[in-house]
Amino acid sequence: MSATRTFRQLAAASGRISSRQLCSSSLARLPLLGRTVSRIPVASRAFSVSARSLKAGSSDVMLSQKLSEELKYETEETPAEEPEFLTVFREQGVWKIHDTPGSQEVVFERQFGNENIRLTFSIADLHTQEPPEEFNEGEEGETPEDMSGDILRVVASITKSSVPGALELDMTLQNGHFLVETVTHYDDAKLGTVISVENDWKRRGLYVGPDFATLDVAVQEQFEKFLEERDIGESLAFFIPDYAGFKEQREYVNWLQSVKSFVEA
Repeated sequence: MSATRTFRQLAAASGRISSRQLCSSSLARLPLLGRTVSRIPVASRAFSVSARSLKAGSSDVMLSQKLSEELKYETEETPAEEPEFLTVFREQGVWKIHDTPGSQEVVFERQFGNENIRLTFSIADLHTQEPPEEFNEGEEGETPEDMSGDILRVVASITKSSVPGALELDMTLQNGHFLVETVTHYDDAKLGTVISVENDWKRRGLYVGPDFATLDVAVQEQFEKFLEERDIGESLAFFIPDYAGFKEQREYVNWLQSVKSFVEA
């Protein structure tokens, strides 16, 4: 605050104080009247209606309109009936799908002998990897199609009714292949199957196993056969991204409807 502004404020304040003192002094010298002076009602200050007091803002109608257009388009693109690929998968009766509306995570579960197998993935991980611009088509026999596709992180948890503990395989799914990254054994099965803050804290300090790619090639091959025997192979690797895309579309339509209803309320 500048000195000039301070001086002006002090002068104004001093003037107001002097005026009040003068007025009070003058009133004190006036004779008291024998009747009560009625108070004159003061007119209420007129307030202009602000946007906050309205039911909706000026942009709400346009936002609702755009949401309706998007919802109409997405609804037309989303089949009302169950897609054929999902019907065929259910009829096979191998995996049971646990899918809660509004949740990002999906769990596939099955029994194999004395084993309980759970595959967990999240549609939040769903994205498409584009091949690099400088990709050389002839390099190592790969093509751009081999380097693109949906990528999902999938965790397989295996427990046995006959023994304690759990085996957890952390994998990446891309282009119809499960790529194992680590294989972890937990003495306590709950650490590999129950999601909680406490279990997450306990897992942080545990040895999760070596990088799968550093294992002997023969060991890697046997793990791949181990998974394929449990129907964790190419067929499932193509199905999961399709199901993730189906669920993501369904959740998006529900999100549009919920947001639109809230804006219009």
